Amino acid sequence: MNIMEYLCREAKRITDLSLKEVGDPNRWVETEEERRRIFIDMLGLTEYMKMEKRPPLKLTVTGRLQRGDYIIEKVHFQSLPRLYVTGNLYIPKDLEKPAPAVLYLCGHSLEQKHHYQAHARKFAQLGFVTFIIETIQRGEIRGHHHGAYHYGWFNWYSLGYTPAGVEVWNSIRALDLLQSRPEVDPQRIGVTGISGGGAMSWFLTAVDKRVKAAAPVCGTATIASHVCKRTIEGHCDCMFWINNHMWDLTDVGALIAPRPLLIASAERDWIFDIQSVRLIYRRLKRLYEALGRSDDILLVETPGGHSYHKNSRLLIFAWFLRHLKGVEASPEEVGDIDESPESQENLEDLRVFKEGLPPDELVTTVQEWFIKPAEPPRIETSKDLEEYRRRLVSRLLEKTFNSFPKEPCNLDVEVELVQESGDWIGYRVGFTPEEGWRLHIHLRRHKETREPVPVVVSLARTARTLNFGDEAMRGLRNRWARAFLEVRGIGETSWSQDLQWLIRRSAMLTGRTVATMRVYDTLRAMEALTTLNWIDKDGIAVMGSGEMAAITLYAALIKGGLRAVILQSPPPTQNVRSSPDGSGPAIEMLNCLRYTDLPYVAGLLWPTDLIFLGPRPETYRWAEDLYIKLGPPGTVKHVKNLSVL
Repeated sequence: MNIMEYLCREAKRITDLSLKEVGDPNRWVETEEERRRIFIDMLGLTEYMKMEKRPPLKLTVTGRLQRGDYIIEKVHFQSLPRLYVTGNLYIPKDLEKPAPAVLYLCGHSLEQKHHYQAHARKFAQLGFVTFIIETIQRGEIRGHHHGAYHYGWFNWYSLGYTPAGVEVWNSIRALDLLQSRPEVDPQRIGVTGISGGGAMSWFLTAVDKRVKAAAPVCGTATIASHVCKRTIEGHCDCMFWINNHMWDLTDVGALIAPRPLLIASAERDWIFDIQSVRLIYRRLKRLYEALGRSDDILLVETPGGHSYHKNSRLLIFAWFLRHLKGVEASPEEVGDIDESPESQENLEDLRVFKEGLPPDELVTTVQEWFIKPAEPPRIETSKDLEEYRRRLVSRLLEKTFNSFPKEPCNLDVEVELVQESGDWIGYRVGFTPEEGWRLHIHLRRHKETREPVPVVVSLARTARTLNFGDEAMRGLRNRWARAFLEVRGIGETSWSQDLQWLIRRSAMLTGRTVATMRVYDTLRAMEALTTLNWIDKDGIAVMGSGEMAAITLYAALIKGGLRAVILQSPPPTQNVRSSPDGSGPAIEMLNCLRYTDLPYVAGLLWPTDLIFLGPRPETYRWAEDLYIKLGPPGTVKHVKNLSVL
């Protein structure tokens, strides 16, 4: 099996299982809040949603445009201190009582308020207070959506950061603002938008029950279609949650049910496959039927590519009239948007910041602070460490390594070849860490070594290691066996670096990363070695160099009880950027930085002997200080070769 076949298999598994069976409709009601909590966490919003009191919005109106039957207020607010959101608020004139409202969420078009103004204007003319807000990427203050997509910021995955989280939070605060306005009926708010705005319409409605009706446009697809049909290649990072719970969009939609949901999609959308849209609709339709609300979900398909169509616009307007105003209207009565040049406001008239951008803004750096990395734990005693380590491993197995198979497959360990050279015996050992993968260990032992034999498991960085060994092993005494392990992506299962960008992004959608797959391979390799009757099961050490040191650390943390962990040139942290094309080391692991980092993991290995082969980064001083504080039997060694073992 190659890596893309594997990721496609896992993506299909996610899609196939998502909402496959509706079952007892009461189950969906009873589990709704727990499922919502999970989705909120995958957006990176847990701490923000727990706020007892949200910070002041500091709404500022920078200008007003008086038009025939509506007013446009040019506004900005702060969803968090100094996190500015710009928008235009369209308010119908002569309102006799609070009116329903529509939050319009923008797609990735430039000059968003200007580009989508005809939609907001039409809603206002239909009697809806309409708030069109801009994104952090394409608003007046230009932040970043394209972290992993364009810049190689795969550390976003380790942080559990997705720009979708920021956009949903900004939208939640926009709902706060709408509900505070005297012109708005707070119980009648809907949301819509296209493309990125379509995706955010799904996400916001799932997260916030104040949204009473939704109409996402060209923002619908399955995980399987994104990975297997490679539509992910055209998608911004904001289109996805950090998928450690391996959800599909149907799971998100199940949080919307039974509120009114209109799904509008184009038949030839180049990034949203129509077949997957139909699948999502069919499965959600069954849920709506089970909940007794079959008429409150609708799919409209339009001809052509990724765009609005007159049919979708008319149905959306009618949808909100019905569900937010209680008015039944035909498409002819509703009428379409007016995009004639004479009806458009010019760009400068809609601009919010006329005198320049606020110098204290934190929009452009939001990815650096929105998710706070873990601090080093406070550990005073060995009991503190054991308890903290137990909790951390449990948390990581849920948030970072949840893709590990719940029922491990048969290892099928086989000694495929026995070799002899001088005083050494070599073994080629095959094993199956996960269904579909066959990996190999090249194992060497000295003839005179007494059994049981301790073993150093070295994570290979190149296929040449199997035949030529690893220079880092020089000096290791003969009493140790040497096991050179090829994890996925090394040697026989390697893939071209020009696939690395696609693999890293696709893996996240399936709830894993290259690094977490390799952690699992390492754990299963150690298990495979213990099936050999001459191996000392209590004498296993593991070694990694460069990016493999990160794999080594987490494998050692999860397994526990190793004789030694040997690190050569370990990465100083997992919070590091990668290359824009995705090539090079891949050490990201979903959400891990929310709970720990490599130097902290190293310290938590006490009392396992911690050995630095060559210089160590300064960041590991914390680990060394902890070892010194806790004392024997744990030791830290700095060595030039492995003769100390």
